[in-house]
Amino acid sequence: FKERLVRGESLDSLLQEAFAVVREASKRILGLRPFDMQLIGGMVLHKGEIAEMRTGEGKTLVAVLPAYLNALTGKGVHLVTVNDYLARRDCEWVGQVPRFLG
Repeated sequence: FKERLVRGESLDSLLQEAFAVVREASKRILGLRPFDMQLIGGMVLHKGEIAEMRTGEGKTLVAVLPAYLNALTGKGVHLVTVNDYLARRDCEWVGQVPRFLG
């Protein structure tokens, strides 16, 4: 993906493939495969919009999708949560996916 960005492709053009890679990695690493609605949530976040989700609907997993896509630019990505406990927990848990993908 990084080579394609260097050649001038946009993040938007890589979105489907990048999300598919994250979806497969999530299934292999975490045993969870993002549902279609979670993929849509990732697209909403990538566009810079707000996605409202209830407790237990997979916000953490959703956030990994656009985080991975945008990290491909090499500019860094930050995910923010409401407290230190969730930050640590989610980094350890879902952070396995981007570490696996490199």
